[in-house]
Amino acid sequence: MPVGGPTTRDDPDALPWVNVTTASGTGDVVNAPATEESASRASSARRILWRLVKGTAVGAFRYRVTGLAAEAAFFALLSMPPLVIGLIGTMGHLRGALAGETVTEVRAWLIRQSHTFLAEPAVDSVVVPLIDEVIRGGRVDLISLSFLLSLWAGSRAANVYVDTITIAYGLSGVRGVIRTRLRAFLLYLIGLTVLIIVIPMLVAGPAMVREALPEGAEIVRLLYWPVLVTLSILFLATLYHVSVPVRTAWWRAVPGAVLALAIWILGSVVLRVYLAGSLSGVSVYGSLGAPIAILAWLYVAALAVLIGAALNAEIDRMWPSVDTARARAALASGRPGTEG
Repeated sequence: MPVGGPTTRDDPDALPWVNVTTASGTGDVVNAPATEESASRASSARRILWRLVKGTAVGAFRYRVTGLAAEAAFFALLSMPPLVIGLIGTMGHLRGALAGETVTEVRAWLIRQSHTFLAEPAVDSVVVPLIDEVIRGGRVDLISLSFLLSLWAGSRAANVYVDTITIAYGLSGVRGVIRTRLRAFLLYLIGLTVLIIVIPMLVAGPAMVREALPEGAEIVRLLYWPVLVTLSILFLATLYHVSVPVRTAWWRAVPGAVLALAIWILGSVVLRVYLAGSLSGVSVYGSLGAPIAILAWLYVAALAVLIGAALNAEIDRMWPSVDTARARAALASGRPGTEG
């Protein structure tokens, strides 16, 4: 025993902790209550995560996200041909402001893409004359009808998202049918405008920056994907945020946006591998291979968006915001809710 009496290490009763375990030969002291508290927290986190995953899966099946994703994908695909025709016609009316080479390149690209969907006689007898006439600007009625069809089909696809998100939050009685359709129509217009502006910038922007600033090519390469992912999350979170019929904090929609983007990326990779194997060489789908591939990709995207919405709805159900809880209580008591 050292001079001066027993030390704390020699006298276990002097230790300030209970159930202390000492590591032999190392001098390390493990605080058992702290370890038990950490284990309890980890167990609680696992239970919460399991409840969240289970609730999201149950909600997704309850609200038929697989069938609704197919509906959204179909109407999105249906809106594409008239939209393309309308854009071509607009380009024809603006051909004076565009370079002749641009119009020629667009025409050639459209004809090449038509060959992947249709047989050669149909392309030569129907598609080529139609494209030429629309580019000349001689069919204003066709341009107007094309845009109307595109707006109807596209807004119908957007309505699937808005309606499903509203139902998933348990707020289907807050916003009426007319307001829901108007909200979907505005969302489609905004989304279409964003895509028309952002996609060319994402495609041609890096090349333009490299040409203008060669020394910044490495920075563009490093920032391209982070910027693209960030913009995608912002767009999806905004879609979720404005689809909820009551006012909520924007950041509450971010978890679903992150999940939707992750599912879409993973699903696109799997779909690409599958299509590369099933549509390569001699395909049983024939000329329908390309539209089937586009429809499958749109389905994966719609499914990802709806699953992300189910996650946000489950988070709000477990940790409700003041406005959503008040609106659900009003609906449960038979009083009409108020749209935020």
